[in-house]
Amino acid sequence: MPEGDSVWKLARRLDRQLSGHAIARSDFRTPRLATRDVAGRTVLGHDTHGKHLLTRLSAAGSSPPATLHSHLRMDGSWSTLAPGKRLPGKLQPHVRLVLALDDGRTVHGIRLHDLELVPTDRETDLVGHLGPDPLRDDWDLDEAVRRLSADPQVPLVSALLEQRSMAGLGNLWANELAFLSGVSPWTPIGDVDVARLVTRAATMLRHSATVEGAYQVTTGSSAKGDDHWVTGRQRQGCRRCGGPVSVQAEVPGDTANRRTWWCPRCQPGPGPEARVRPGAGGGPPRRSSRSSRGRP
Repeated sequence: MPEGDSVWKLARRLDRQLSGHAIARSDFRTPRLATRDVAGRTVLGHDTHGKHLLTRLSAAGSSPPATLHSHLRMDGSWSTLAPGKRLPGKLQPHVRLVLALDDGRTVHGIRLHDLELVPTDRETDLVGHLGPDPLRDDWDLDEAVRRLSADPQVPLVSALLEQRSMAGLGNLWANELAFLSGVSPWTPIGDVDVARLVTRAATMLRHSATVEGAYQVTTGSSAKGDDHWVTGRQRQGCRRCGGPVSVQAEVPGDTANRRTWWCPRCQPGPGPEARVRPGAGGGPPRRSSRSSRGRP
C-alpha cells in the first residue's frame, strides 16, 4: 500500500532511471496542465515529503527550475519503458503524463493524482503544510511529538494518519504501531508515551524504506502472512496471543477513520465508538474540501 516508504523507494528507482536525462517531449493529460510543456528540461532528481513525490527539473531558457508534484493515493504508479515498447492498452485511458527521454525511453505516469508544476522555489506551496518526515534530512522528532500531542484526546490511529502532524505514516503503520504500543487503536494519543511512539515509528519507516527485504515488514519475518502483527489477519488471528483479530470498516472519504485491525486481548482500551467524528478533532482543523494542493 502506498505510504511514505513506498514513495521514497519509488523516488530512488526514478533517480536511477531518469536523473541526468533530458526530456525530448512531454504530454500532460490532465486539464490543469494540458498546455504545459517541459521538453528541453533535464531531470535533476526526486525528493519526497510524506506521500508526495517531487520530480525536480532543470531550467529551460528563461524559465527557472521547475518541480513536478504528484500524489499516488491508492492506485498511482510510474512506468519507464524501453525504446519501442508500448504500455498495455488497458492502462492507456489512465495515463496522466508522458515523458519521452533523450535515449528513446518513455515514462508514463499512470493514475497520478494532484499533478502540479511549479517553480522549484515554490515547492512549499504544495507540501509546506505537511509535518516532519522521518525519511527526510530535515526530520525533527521534537516537532513531530509536539504536533501529535497538540490534541491529546484524538484517537491514536487518527493522530498518526494526520499528515500535518507527522508525514509518511499510512494505515498499515498506524495499525501496527497501535499493536506494538499495546493499546487500542482508539486510545487517546495523550494516554501514550508520544516520544517513544514517534521514535519507534521513525525507526520502522526508515528500516522499511532502506533495508533490503524489509519493506513494510513489521514483525521481523517476511514470510507471507507472517509479516504483520494484526493488519489483514482477521482470518489468521493475532500473531502474539493467537486470539481473534477484529476489523472495523473505514468511513468512506474520511482519512481519519480508515479500516482498522486490532487484537482486543492484546490491545485493551476504547472500541470503535471512540472514533473521531468526520470534521471533529484531530489536530489542525480538517478542510471540508481539499484542493490538489491540500492533499495529505
